[in-house]
Amino acid sequence: MASDARINNEPGFVLHTYPFKETSVVAEVFTRGHGRVALIARGARRPASALRGLMQPFTPLLLSWFGKAELKTLHAAEWQGGLIAPQGRALMCGFYLNELLLRLLARGDAHERLYERYLDTLELLAGDCDTGDFERILRRFEKDLLAEIGYGATFDVDAESGAPIEPAARYVYQPERGALRAVGQPGCPVSGQTLIDLAADRFERPTTLVEAKALMRTLINHTLGAKPLYTRQLLRELTDLTP
Repeated sequence: MASDARINNEPGFVLHTYPFKETSVVAEVFTRGHGRVALIARGARRPASALRGLMQPFTPLLLSWFGKAELKTLHAAEWQGGLIAPQGRALMCGFYLNELLLRLLARGDAHERLYERYLDTLELLAGDCDTGDFERILRRFEKDLLAEIGYGATFDVDAESGAPIEPAARYVYQPERGALRAVGQPGCPVSGQTLIDLAADRFERPTTLVEAKALMRTLINHTLGAKPLYTRQLLRELTDLTP
């Protein structure tokens, strides 16, 4: 469509870049109004390029581009400021979020609510967090992301009987079906209380955090397919925080 040919001053973040020809890069960006977009940043690898320092993750930008093909051309980028980049473990968690967005979002689909959630999550990661805080932050983002892309996981109802989940009962969660009473059935084992906590977005219980991590991993792996997440492996190897 002609109206899609030129976009000006669209808020967004760089998720990942890779070299393109001799002096350029392709930037995979996540924007508020246009979702994930692939942009050619021409000359961005030249030492004197104004784009060189801007094509970095976790930098709030106003992006302008043109083109109707899937690979579009960036013609301006402006730093917005107002966000402290995450550091240390928080930085690795940020890269994990970026890889999830790259792997799970289709190009060109707008996700304005998820964009705001991503921005809020980066702000939380940049704060004074301990390991438990990181776990809660990541689990909430994973849950929101799965819901946003259409994976409508239901946590508070037995998928077989339709009855409310019982907090003291044991269940297994099957990605294609949902929660089932754990009587010799395959799936991710989980307590009823954890399922109730997930449905209510509560992550205070240590057991809920442990079981929610395993369940979110099961759902994300099911959605991604066979290829593992690089940042998840890296977090497992370098720290004791394993999304």
